Amino acid sequence: MSDAKNAEKNTRKKPKTGAGRPSREQAEDAVRVLLRWAGDDPAREGLIDTPARVVRAYEEFFAGYDHDPREILSRTFSEVDGYDEMIVLKDIRFESYCEHHMVPIIGRAHVAYLPEHRVVGISKLARLVDAFAKRLQIQEKMTAQIADTLNEVLQPKGVGVILEAAHQCMSTRGVHKAGVTMVTSRMLGTFRSDPSTRREFLAIVGNPGVMSVPNT
Repeated sequence: MSDAKNAEKNTRKKPKTGAGRPSREQAEDAVRVLLRWAGDDPAREGLIDTPARVVRAYEEFFAGYDHDPREILSRTFSEVDGYDEMIVLKDIRFESYCEHHMVPIIGRAHVAYLPEHRVVGISKLARLVDAFAKRLQIQEKMTAQIADTLNEVLQPKGVGVILEAAHQCMSTRGVHKAGVTMVTSRMLGTFRSDPSTRREFLAIVGNPGVMSVPNT
């Protein structure tokens, strides 16, 4: 193995072990079982390294389990010169995974809040989305988790979250309906109680579900 590959392997974040979490070797063995169940031979040349590749991919796919969403929002700023208008980060691309079939959910998130006293760096909003997306999920739960965490930590006047996503559990299996976009939302505080705030948010993000979300 080259020095560059060794360095990459050594610096790659590894999932936490313990508390019943299987070892890497056990995870790779499980992939070999699935390969045999699918009808192939995990010992053949093209598949010999597949278990290790799949486990490395899972480390990336499900990295959200190793991050505390509340910790992501822990550093806030109060020196905003009295800014009290809506803050919106829209079109945050995310990849998640259906907890029923373990296939991708690919979409984008629109996250907004109306600050009370504190604001957070905009990259933290994208990281918050990823912390929940990179887990086994259903879209409804993920929408609520993002909104509730933002509301709990920042304690703003209101929070609005909209997710638009294409589900490969629907497009590549089952009913085989490609091009379908699921839209979910959660409105808290003034985003729920004040129609003008909600309309402003919807106007900023456009018409959710109208623009195509790719299935791949």
